[in-house]
Amino acid sequence: MEYCAIVLAAGEGKRMRSKRSKLVHEAAGKPLVRWVADALAEAGVADQVFVVGHLQEQVRATLGDGCAYAVQERQLGTGHAVMQAEGFLEGRSGVVLVLYGDTPLLRGVTLEGLLARQRETGAAGVIMTARAPDPTGYGRVVRGADGLVSGIVEEKDCTAVQRTIREINAGMYAFDVAALRSVLGRLEARNAAGEYYLTDTIGLLVSDGRPVDAFEAPYAEVGGVNDRVQLQAASAVLNRRICEAHMRAGVTVEDPATTWIDASVTIGQDTTVLPGCRLRGATEIGADCVVGPDTRLTDTVLEDAAEVVASVVVDSRIGVRAHIGPFTYVRPGSAIGPDCRIGDFVEVKNSTIGHHTNAAHLAYIGDADVGDNVNYGCGSITVNYDGATKSRTTIGSGAFIGSNSNLVAPVRVEADAYVAAGSTITADVPAFALAIGRARQVNKEGWVLKKGRVRKRKG
Repeated sequence: MEYCAIVLAAGEGKRMRSKRSKLVHEAAGKPLVRWVADALAEAGVADQVFVVGHLQEQVRATLGDGCAYAVQERQLGTGHAVMQAEGFLEGRSGVVLVLYGDTPLLRGVTLEGLLARQRETGAAGVIMTARAPDPTGYGRVVRGADGLVSGIVEEKDCTAVQRTIREINAGMYAFDVAALRSVLGRLEARNAAGEYYLTDTIGLLVSDGRPVDAFEAPYAEVGGVNDRVQLQAASAVLNRRICEAHMRAGVTVEDPATTWIDASVTIGQDTTVLPGCRLRGATEIGADCVVGPDTRLTDTVLEDAAEVVASVVVDSRIGVRAHIGPFTYVRPGSAIGPDCRIGDFVEVKNSTIGHHTNAAHLAYIGDADVGDNVNYGCGSITVNYDGATKSRTTIGSGAFIGSNSNLVAPVRVEADAYVAAGSTITADVPAFALAIGRARQVNKEGWVLKKGRVRKRKG
């Protein structure tokens, strides 16, 4: 059986109140329309066409060249949108799924069930339905005595009995390709809005004597995202799924309600994620790590047994057993080696740091290459910017950088050299040398009294 899919992605999404297409807004780190594309791929439907229109360049940029596109210049209803994809259906047989691009909660396994129902029944069309706790506002699915669908009745047209039906039309379908094409050209815009409705294809198929069946999906999966309130709600559901998947794979997530993990993040076994963490992008976390609390990792690699506490790490690599934090900021382009300790109020930017190196607190390491077993003292900084260009600092293995030192780049401190506390280093320091870059202290006796500068005491 051949499968393909038409995804409706042309709507304006006015309720999002955004300059961006609704479909490129992210839920759990992934654009809405990408969730749908990935669910189709999980169900084995790789052949996809996206009907685009409003802000289509954003949708195309998000999806890339791995799928086909059809353009709906004017938004004249769901049926009209599917008509724009008729060229995609030419020469095809088998089954076509018709979905919406703003349904990120839809799972691949649910689409597999929809396809299986069509395959088992051979129906001309299978409607995805759901049993709503409160069906108000939805079209009701009406079935005949044989259990097949006899029609979809919009709420305003329901009888008193039909209003009690809780099975609703989710607006997504599996059609026999030939059957769908046989009725598309007969759709008419007989409504005040002047639109062509895809739901009308069901009535046409039934009137043609073609069987229409239904597949009941979980209600929680079928809702679309129309505004930012629904976007947040969908994100929360997806995040819970992601956290649970990691927990089942051997990760401890202490508080999923305050832990947000993008779908693209990988985490190794026996890692613990503490409350208040945000793990984003292409982050890869090894086994036996501790992340958090209150930590943000973006596009970052944490090797096994690393620990990051109350810190921010972006586009960097943290080595095995390294300890980061609390209150550390590791900026893009940094690589911190195994068994390092980068402590509180330390900022690292575009730097490499070797193993067993310590920068315990209150320091800046920017545009630097730091060797192994270096002690980088409290209050020390690499002075990497002269107002026009940024230059690098090199610190050799075994070096000792005393507290409150300034290393003015470009400069080298060779292996096993010492920099005395309070020094400003502007020239290279040879191996095994002690560099002292500070003025000789001068005490002026009685200066405070002579100048009348005795400070007044309070209290």
